Amino acid sequence: MIEVVCNDRLGKKVCVKCNTDDTVGDLKKLIAAQTGTRWNKIVLKKWYTIFKDHVSLGDYEIHDGMNLELYYQ
Repeated sequence: MIEVVCNDRLGKKVCVKCNTDDTVGDLKKLIAAQTGTRWNKIVLKKWYTIFKDHVSLGDYEIHDGMNLELYYQ
């Protein structure tokens, strides 16, 4: 289990526990359950890399305690 921190820079910071073999879409659904937004409206970024829904967190080398940027479309 790893813990990923997502910050939208608007005052909302979400800590989510997930596995490295989970997909980015699974992570978005966990974030949506905590924030109350729809998961398909969430965009996760790290610098200028937009994470695709079907790729696993391990493939993106997302580790424990990593910070991701949370955007809404």
